[in-house]
Amino acid sequence: MTLDEPDAVTSAERPGIDPILKALLDAVPLEFTIDDGVEVARAKIAAVRPPAAMLPDLRIENRILDCGDAGQIPARIYWPPIDGETRPLPVVVFYHGGGWAIGDLDSHDHVARAHAVGARAIVVSVDYRLAPEHPFPAGIEDSWAALQWVGAHAAELGGDPTRLAVAGDSAGGNISAVMAQRARDTAGPALAFQLLWYPATTGDVTLPSFTENADAPMLNSNVTAAFLSWYLPGMDISDASTLPTELAPANAESLAGLPPAYIGTAEHDPLRDDGAHYAKLLAAAGVPVELSNEPTMVHGFVSLALASPVATEATNRGLAALKAALYA
Repeated sequence: MTLDEPDAVTSAERPGIDPILKALLDAVPLEFTIDDGVEVARAKIAAVRPPAAMLPDLRIENRILDCGDAGQIPARIYWPPIDGETRPLPVVVFYHGGGWAIGDLDSHDHVARAHAVGARAIVVSVDYRLAPEHPFPAGIEDSWAALQWVGAHAAELGGDPTRLAVAGDSAGGNISAVMAQRARDTAGPALAFQLLWYPATTGDVTLPSFTENADAPMLNSNVTAAFLSWYLPGMDISDASTLPTELAPANAESLAGLPPAYIGTAEHDPLRDDGAHYAKLLAAAGVPVELSNEPTMVHGFVSLALASPVATEATNRGLAALKAALYA
C-alpha cells in the first residue's frame, strides 16, 4: 500500500462515514468536554461495550504483574484456541486507547479477544495508570514495566519470547510506538512487530486532518483538548517538534532498527495525517511498514468492529499483518 499522505480532498469528494457506524454513534454519542470531567468521559466509553454473547469464548485470566521497583500492574491475559498447536505461541502486549485518561481492561476486552484470535497469539492487556490522576509519564512507565515482565515471563504463559509484539489503539498506539523505541534503545525485549491503530505519534495538532475532522465522531476537537489537558497538565505543546520522544515518538533522532509496523488510520479522524506521517518516517528509516487508511472509518473503528462489517474488514487487515509477522 502507498505511504503517501492522504491528498487534500473536499468533503464532497471523499467517501462518507460507514452508515452503520454513523447510526451507532448518532444514537450513542461519545463526545465530552474538559468541563464534563473525566468520570463522565469514562462512563461514556463504558457504555458502548458489546454484549458478552457476541464475544469469542477464550481462556482468560486476570493477573497482577509483580514488576519489582515499578510496583504491581494489573493485566488480563488471553489465550487463543490452539487447534493442536504444540509449540509456544507468540505474545502480544496490548495497550488500550482512551486518550491516556479513559478506558480499561473491560472497555477493551472485546478488542483484546479479537487480537488473540486474529493473531493466534497470547495477548497481555495492560491496565496502566490513567490521567488526570496519574499524568504523563506514569502510564508510559507502567507500560514499559509490563513489557519487561512479559519478556521475562513469556515462557511461563506458554509463549515464545522470540515472537513478541506490541499493539494498541489511539493512545495505546502511541504507547506501543514508544515501547518499540524503548525496547530498541535498551536492548530488549526484542520485538517482532508493532501494530499501531490510529496512533498519536507527532503531537502536531496543526496537521490538516485535525482541521478537516474537527467535528468528527469519537474524537472531535473538544475531546482532544480534554485528553491533552488531563494527560499533559501545564505542558506547552504549541511546538510539536520540541516534545519529548516518549510523548511524540516521531521526534526520535533515528527510527532505524525499529520492528516492522502496520499503521491503520481512518479517513474521518483527526489523527489520520499523524499516522500517515509516522509511516513515512519509518519507511524513510528503512523500517518495513504498511499503512492502511480506511476511507469510511472513524477514530476507534477497531472498538466498533463487531457493529460494522466494514470495520471488521479493516480490523482484520491489521490482525492478518500481525499474525503473518509472528508466524513468519
